[in-house]
Amino acid sequence: MRRRTSGVLVMAMSAVAAVTAVIVASPASVHAVDAPVCEVGYQVDQWNNGFVAQVKLTNNGAPVSSWALTWTFPGDQRVTSGWSADVTQSGKVVTAKNQSYNGNLATGASVQFGFQGAYQGTNEAPVDFALNGVRCNDTNPTTSTTTTTTTTTTTTTTTTSQQPPPNCPTGAFCDGFENQTGTTPAGDWSLTFPNCQGAGTATVDSSTAYSGSKSIRIDGRAGYCNHVFLGTTKGMNGSGTYARFYVRHTTALPEAHVTFAAMKDSADNGKDLRMGGQNRALQWNRESDDATLPEQSPNGVAQSTPLALNQWTCVEFGVTGSELRTWVNGTEVPGLVADGVSTPDVDSQWLRRSGWRPALTDFRLGWESYGSGDDTLWFDDVVISPSRVGCA
Repeated sequence: MRRRTSGVLVMAMSAVAAVTAVIVASPASVHAVDAPVCEVGYQVDQWNNGFVAQVKLTNNGAPVSSWALTWTFPGDQRVTSGWSADVTQSGKVVTAKNQSYNGNLATGASVQFGFQGAYQGTNEAPVDFALNGVRCNDTNPTTSTTTTTTTTTTTTTTTTSQQPPPNCPTGAFCDGFENQTGTTPAGDWSLTFPNCQGAGTATVDSSTAYSGSKSIRIDGRAGYCNHVFLGTTKGMNGSGTYARFYVRHTTALPEAHVTFAAMKDSADNGKDLRMGGQNRALQWNRESDDATLPEQSPNGVAQSTPLALNQWTCVEFGVTGSELRTWVNGTEVPGLVADGVSTPDVDSQWLRRSGWRPALTDFRLGWESYGSGDDTLWFDDVVISPSRVGCA
């Protein structure tokens, strides 16, 4: 007979002997000073290698007509089924979306759903709940003093007149898109439509942001003519370039090749060094010879990572000489490293061309799809620097 133990994973601001964990959350882009924007109760009943979780979501912000609650499992946990919500998992990231009958949440209204899962090791509670992409646990309000300080920092420590995102080092190009005044990206950024202009669009979005109140929204469409990018030459430093940006998207990376970041390489006949996805995982692609990093073998793809859905992800990369390194949420991705020493299934194909030493002249964010694959993406808090920046 299986013995069950009932326990509660509590994530609160103080330890309490309660059966429900309450997460108090407010978004960086709203900075509520009164009631938290959302509250999440997370109650578990677990046994050896299995558990059932009951989740209660309370919306204290503006009414919503649909909701998606996301979190990241800290351990080896796997969702096996759910009820009263569409609960899916990609890697450690879980997304619970409303069903047709429970999408409307008025201010102060709550909804409950549940799921069953399996785990190995410890069944620790998630701590990064987010409602419709808005981060939880950020309760520090923005004040006029902070805004003034940020503006001063922009003038004295960056190479751009734009209001900088957090963690902007001296001498870097930093842009959180806060100074964009229209819906079409302008200023330090220009729109480009490789090949031909189609249905892909890039707009300034004031409804979704990682920090501040604005981001760039890309409506990416499949097909040769639908490529769209916004680009800048600010901060580019030839063969010694580091970049950091935050990205959020709505559709899993497809099997086919897609690109969401590109840089022109003047040392490779002006061809692009491209970051995107293939086989549902992040990858680098060299336009001139279509070499990929990692190799698109099962072992190679397994050493990369998918791009999490419906939540902001910090992506960093560095190109120094012939070395290319990549970090996601502060952790280096083994399959996205070319360090000059050939590693099977990772950079063996990449290094077959001797003497690769890129000189990058611009930086572009957007969407290219070379097969099937529409996606909607948001980009925010871009930093281009001569040294690694890190996540804010």
